[in-house]
Amino acid sequence: MRFAPARAASAITARQGLKKRNGGTDRMNDISELERRILYALERIDIATAQLGDGAAAKVQEAPVANSIDIDVLKAELEAERLANAQLTERVRAIKEKQETMVVALEKKVARLTQQLEANGTELQHQRQLNVDLTAINRKLSEAARTGLIDAETLNQSMETELAALRVARSAEMAEVEEIMAELRPLIGEVA
Repeated sequence: MRFAPARAASAITARQGLKKRNGGTDRMNDISELERRILYALERIDIATAQLGDGAAAKVQEAPVANSIDIDVLKAELEAERLANAQLTERVRAIKEKQETMVVALEKKVARLTQQLEANGTELQHQRQLNVDLTAINRKLSEAARTGLIDAETLNQSMETELAALRVARSAEMAEVEEIMAELRPLIGEVA
C-alpha cells in the first residue's frame, strides 16, 4: 500500500491528460483497465513485500532468542552435570577414605592375630614337650609303683612336670580369654 497512493495519483493524472488529448472513450477504457490492473499488482507486491519483511524480521529476531534459549538450556544442563560430577567425586573420595580406614584396621587386626598365632604356636610346642615329659615320668612312676620302690625324686619330678603342664594349659586358656575380650571390647564400646 505504500506505493499505491502515489502511483494511483500519477496514473489518474495521466488518464485525464490522455482523455483530453484523445477525446475518445475506447482508449480511456483500455487505460482504465490497465490502471486498475497495475494498481492491483502494486498492492499485491506491497502486501507480499510487507509480509516478507515482517516474516524475515521475525525470523531474524527469533533466531537469536532461540539460540540464547538453547544456550541457556545447555548451560543449565552443563551446570547440572558438573554438580552431579562433583557429588560423584565426593562419594568416590568418601568411599576411598572408608576403604583405606578399613584396610588399616584389617591390617592391624591381621598383625595382632599373627602375633597371637605365633604366641599360641609357641605355647602349643611347649605344651607338647611337657606332655612328652609327663608321659615319660608317668611311666617311671608306674614302674616304680609295680616294684614297690617309689623314688622321692621321681615323684617330685612328676609333680613338677604336671604342675608346669597345668600352668601352660592355664596360660593358653588366659590367652584365649584375652582374644575373646579383644573381640568384645569394640562391641561393648559401641553399645555403651
